[in-house]
Amino acid sequence: MENTSFLSQLARKILINSEIKTQDLIVVLPNKRAKVFLLEELKNNAEQTLFAPEIISIEDFVQEVSGIRSIDTVELLFEFYTVYRSLPQDEKQHDDFESFANWAKTLLQDFNEIDRYLLKPSHVFSYLKDIEDIKHWSLDVDKRTSMIEKYLKFWELLPKYYDTLYEFLLKRGIGYQGLIYREAVGNLPQFSNSNSTKKYLFAGFNALNAAEEKIVQYLLERDQAEIVWDIDQVFMNDYQHDAGLFLRRFKKSWDHYKTNPFEGIVNDYSLVKKIQIIGTPKSIGQAKIAGKIVERIIEETPESIHKTAVVLGEESLLLPLLHSLPQSVPSLNITMGYSAKNNPAQLLLAKLFKLHTHAIKRNPKSYVFYYKDLMDILTHPLVEPYSNTSALAKIINQNNYTFITHNRVLELQVEHNPLFTLLFQQWNQKPLGILQNLSSILMLIKENLGKDSQEEKITNAFVYSIFKVINKLITYYTNHDEIDDLNTLFAIYKQVIDVAEVSFEGEPLSGLQLMGVLESRVLDFENVIITSMNEGKFPAGKASNSFIPYDVKRELGLPTFKEKDAIYTFHFYHLLQRAKNIYLLYNTESEGLDGGERSRFITQIEIEKQEAHELTQEIYNSEVPQKAYEPMVIQKSESVLLRLKEIAEKGFSPSALTSYIRNPIQFYLQKIIRISQVDEVEENVAVNTLGTIIHETLFELYQPFVGKILKVEDIKGLFPKIEAEVLNQFKLIYKEGDIQKGRNLLVFEVAKRNIFNFLHVELKSLEAGDEVKVLYLEEKFFRILAHPELPFDVRIGGEVDRIEERNGKIRIIDYKTGKVEAASVTLKTWDNLVTEIKNDKIIQILAYAFMFEKEAKGMEMEVGIISFKNLRSGFLPFKFKHGKEEITVVDAVVLENYLEELVVLLKEILNVEIPFEEKIN
Repeated sequence: MENTSFLSQLARKILINSEIKTQDLIVVLPNKRAKVFLLEELKNNAEQTLFAPEIISIEDFVQEVSGIRSIDTVELLFEFYTVYRSLPQDEKQHDDFESFANWAKTLLQDFNEIDRYLLKPSHVFSYLKDIEDIKHWSLDVDKRTSMIEKYLKFWELLPKYYDTLYEFLLKRGIGYQGLIYREAVGNLPQFSNSNSTKKYLFAGFNALNAAEEKIVQYLLERDQAEIVWDIDQVFMNDYQHDAGLFLRRFKKSWDHYKTNPFEGIVNDYSLVKKIQIIGTPKSIGQAKIAGKIVERIIEETPESIHKTAVVLGEESLLLPLLHSLPQSVPSLNITMGYSAKNNPAQLLLAKLFKLHTHAIKRNPKSYVFYYKDLMDILTHPLVEPYSNTSALAKIINQNNYTFITHNRVLELQVEHNPLFTLLFQQWNQKPLGILQNLSSILMLIKENLGKDSQEEKITNAFVYSIFKVINKLITYYTNHDEIDDLNTLFAIYKQVIDVAEVSFEGEPLSGLQLMGVLESRVLDFENVIITSMNEGKFPAGKASNSFIPYDVKRELGLPTFKEKDAIYTFHFYHLLQRAKNIYLLYNTESEGLDGGERSRFITQIEIEKQEAHELTQEIYNSEVPQKAYEPMVIQKSESVLLRLKEIAEKGFSPSALTSYIRNPIQFYLQKIIRISQVDEVEENVAVNTLGTIIHETLFELYQPFVGKILKVEDIKGLFPKIEAEVLNQFKLIYKEGDIQKGRNLLVFEVAKRNIFNFLHVELKSLEAGDEVKVLYLEEKFFRILAHPELPFDVRIGGEVDRIEERNGKIRIIDYKTGKVEAASVTLKTWDNLVTEIKNDKIIQILAYAFMFEKEAKGMEMEVGIISFKNLRSGFLPFKFKHGKEEITVVDAVVLENYLEELVVLLKEILNVEIPFEEKIN
C-alpha cells in the first residue's frame, strides 16, 4: 500500500469537494512554509485550470480576525518601556532599560500565555500576589526590609502593568500574539457575519491554545469551517501516547464531534519502515554521518533525494552539516532560522562596539584603543581586503603599540577610504547617530562584495540580515529617543541579535530539504535524517522562563513542560509517520551539561516497535590511530642540498648547529625554507627581548673602553648611566611598548638590576687586582672548516658578545640572561658531544674559540658564560674533566677533539641519505 502525503490527500479533498468553489475557500495551515507545497499538490492533482484557494497561516488568520497588527518582541519591549516609564513608582526610581528588559521579557511571555489561554488577568495576578504574601507571612510589617517591600510591590503592580500596556497597544492597533488572539475571540461574531460566503478549512493542526480552540469551534458550529487532522491510529488509540494527547482531548471535549466524525485518522505508521539508530561521539560526528547517509541515498536512489529531509535538532549543526554534504547533492533548500550570533557581519559589529565602548570608558577625549580590539577590526575578513589595513596592522605589531590613540591610528593609515573612515569615526554622538553609522558601514561592505561565488552570496545574506536588524533599531530609536546611553544601546543590540535569524534563499520544491523541527510541520518525506536525538535537545528540557509557578499553571490550564513535550512528540512521530527510511542520530559523548543520554523517543520506538518495522542500532567511532603522533620526516632533495651549500658559504652559526641538535625539523623550517616568526605585539616584554636589551645596554656602556685597559673609575662612572641607557634600549627595541606600569615596569627594573649587578662584579674583580682589556664587543667572526670527510668547505661564523684580555689570557664571554650552572659547560668525554642537547652551550662557546683561534696568536684562551641569574658564580669557563684533572684552557688538543665531533654533526646535516627527522620530547 502506497502511503500518500498529507498535503496530497488534502489537495484531493479540496478538488473533490464540489459544494464550494476554490476561490471562496480559505485554507488555514500551521505555518507559511506549507503553502508552497500545498499549491504544488493542487497543481499536480488538478485535471483542469482553476483558481487556487487562499492559503494562510493560523497567525495571519487570527490577525485578520482581530484587525490588529502583530509587532516583534523588541518593538514590544520598547512599547512596554514607554508604558512603564509613564506609571508612578511610589518613591522608587524607574529601572534603566537594561535592568527593565531583564524582567520585562519574562513578564511579557506570561502576559502572552494568559491572553492566548483567555484567562482572567486580575484573577491570575491576584493569585500570584497572594502566593508571595503567604511566602512572607511570618515577617512583621515593621521588620520588612526595603528589598522585600519592593519585591511585594512588584507583584502588586502587575495588574496595572498589564492593563495599561493592553490599552496602550490597542489604541495604536498593534499587539503581541496573545492580545491579538484575545481580541480575535471577541471579534468573532462580527468577522463571521462579514465573511459568511467564505469557507475555512483548518488542516494539519495538533496543539491549539484556548483562543484557537474557541475560534475554530465557533466557525465549525456555524458551518463556516471544516477541520482535518493528521494523526495515526497507533497514537490516537494508545491513551498513554503523547503524540495523540491533544487530539484525543479535542475529540472528547468538542461539541462538534458529538454529531460529526473525527476526520484525519490514518494508518501509515505501522507500515514497513527501516529505522537506523546511530550513536556517535560529538556533534560534528553527527554532521559527518548525515553527509554520508545523503551520499548513499544519491548513489542508490538518486530520484529520492527530492523526498529527503535532514531535520536538525540543534541549529548549531547547520554549518558543519553544509560542509559535510557531498558535491553530488543536486540542489539544497535550507528552511530554518540560523542564529545571527555567529554571523561574520554581526561579529564585526560586536567587535566595533567593544572597540569604541572601551575607548570611551578609558577617556572620551583622548580616545585610546587597546591593540587587541583594534587588530580584531583591522584583520577582519570584511574589512582588511577593502580598506587596505594590513600595512597599519604590521606597523602596530612591529612597534609594539599596546594602547594607541585615535589620532595616531588616523596618522598611521596612509589610505583613508570611506569604509575605514566610518569604522574609526569617534562614537561621541547619540545612539541614533551610531546606528546610522553602522548602517552605512554595512551598506559599504555589501557594495564591496561580489555576487559571483557561492561564498560571497552567503556572506551577502549574512550582511543583509544584520543590516535589517540595524535599520529596525534605527526605527525604534527614532520613536524612543529617551534611551540615549551607549551601554543600553549595546544591551538592546545583543537582545535583538538573540532573536534575529539569517534567512537563506532556496528552491523549496526540489533537492535536499534541510530544516528545523518546527519547519517540518504538515510535511512528509520518504527519507528522514534527524540529528541531536539526545535528552535536553530532542525533546528540549524542562526549563521554563516564567513568573508563574508550575502548580499554578496546572491549576489554571496553562501549558507546562508536559504539554511542550507532547508537542515535540507529535512533531517527531509525524516525521516518522509516512517515512520509509529513518535515521536517528545522537551524541554518545558526555560534554559538560550534555549527558550523552539518548532521547526518550528512541527508547519509546524500541519498546513500542511495530511488527513491520526493521530496527537496527549502531555506534560509530572515529578511527583511533595506533600512534598518537607520527614524527615528521623530510627527505633531502636537490634544492635542499643547494640551500645547505648556500648556508655553508655564508656561515653556519653556533645557534644554527644547536637548533639542529635540538630538533632537525626546527632547523629545516628556520634555515632551509626560512619560515620566520610572525610579528606580533609584545604586550609583556618577552624573555628574548629582555636579553637583547641587556646585551645592547652593555655594548653601549663598554663601547668607549674597547682597546683600553679598564680602570676602577671607569666602572664607577657607568653606574649613574644605567637607568638612562636601559630606558633608551627599551625605546629602541620595545619601541612603543608601555613600560610605565604592570609587568613591564617590573621587567624594566629587572634589566636595571642585572646591569647593576654585572658592573658590581666587574668592579670587585678590578679592585681585587685583575687587569682587564676589552678587545671586542658584539663582533662577528668567521673561519673556514676544511675537512676531507666533508663534501665541501664549511664556514663557521657568529657574533661574540665580548672578548677581553684578562691577566694575560684571552677570555671569550657569552652572556646568558637565563640561569646557567657550571655543570652546563663541563665536559667529561668527547663521545656524544653533538648528539646530546645538554651539550648545546659547550658546542656554542667552543665554536667561538675555533673562530677566534688565529686572532689569539698563540695566547692562552678561556671560553665561557656569564649568567645574569647566576652572577654570584661569576665567569663560568668551559672545563674538560679527565679523572681528577680539569682543563680550562682551550688549546689545540681541545679544539682538535671538538672539530672531530663537529665534523660528525656537519656530515649528518649535509648527507643526502639522512633525512630531517623530528625529535619529540
